Amino acid sequence: MHLLRAGLLLCLLLTNLAAAEPLKSGPPVGEELQKSFEPVNLTGPDAGEKTCILCEYGEAPVVLVFARAVNDPLLRLIKRLDAVTAQHRERGLASTVILLSDDASAAKRLKQFAEQEKIQHTILRRFAATGPKDYRLAPEAEITAILFLDRFIKATHALKAGELQEKSAEAIIADVAKVLPARK
Repeated sequence: MHLLRAGLLLCLLLTNLAAAEPLKSGPPVGEELQKSFEPVNLTGPDAGEKTCILCEYGEAPVVLVFARAVNDPLLRLIKRLDAVTAQHRERGLASTVILLSDDASAAKRLKQFAEQEKIQHTILRRFAATGPKDYRLAPEAEITAILFLDRFIKATHALKAGELQEKSAEAIIADVAKVLPARK
């Protein structure tokens, strides 16, 4: 009887520890992004074409967001990213949101949103639902944000479905400071 109770307590403890473990998605902070990929641009000067992400951004400070669903929290995040990118334009900040989906209607909705809201500084793109393999995106991560400078990752955020709320969006925006170069 005591062994059964001890076993149940151990199972509960391990379950709670696993639940407390934060979601990991994408390469870790400090790693250099070396492999690029080519999503289709939904907006921006190269709309309709595939472009190489790392080739395009070079040494720039970048907020790269992978999203698996088009929903209101994502649309609010895009508006905030667009505003912060415009605010730090003179420091070279770039931002992009890549929809990981094989659903053409989701991409169309994202493009329509950009047109309606006049999203001008954040490039919206689409890539296969599996995501670029070298980026190690967790399938259960609805949002993976990777902030990097000169290809070195300075901050990451991984969120499950429903976790992109005001507080988590604010944390992503606050981490923009980690990639901005010093003012001249």
